[in-house]
Amino acid sequence: MNEPADAMTIGVLAEAAGVNVETIRFYQRKKLMREPDRPPGGIRRYGEPDLARVRFIKSAQRLGFSLDEVADLLKLEDGSHCTEARAQAERKLADVRARLTDLRRIEGVLQDLVQRCCAADGEVRCPMIRALQGA
Repeated sequence: MNEPADAMTIGVLAEAAGVNVETIRFYQRKKLMREPDRPPGGIRRYGEPDLARVRFIKSAQRLGFSLDEVADLLKLEDGSHCTEARAQAERKLADVRARLTDLRRIEGVLQDLVQRCCAADGEVRCPMIRALQGA
């Protein structure tokens, strides 16, 4: 990108970050990003720090952090609060592990239901539907 500092329009910023313009505006409404001043008769301009911030937000979201959690991480982004960032990561890891446990349980139940459906020759009612109905 050969744009000088603070020369990107919101469209160029969005494209460079791999998001759409509404995502940038949403982040601004959520106070995750600044909204630059608009010069008289001009267009708001964004710079590399803004691009880095969008990329930070998207990276954190890919790791499963909610936008509220991302806001907390952004308060620590200067890198001097490693203990606090680690604590947040540990909480997220515990949450992910709990979800994995739930997903494994769901997988087992669904696998059993699928097998019961395959073995339900001649039955009028589907075993899976019956199980979901609580019968």
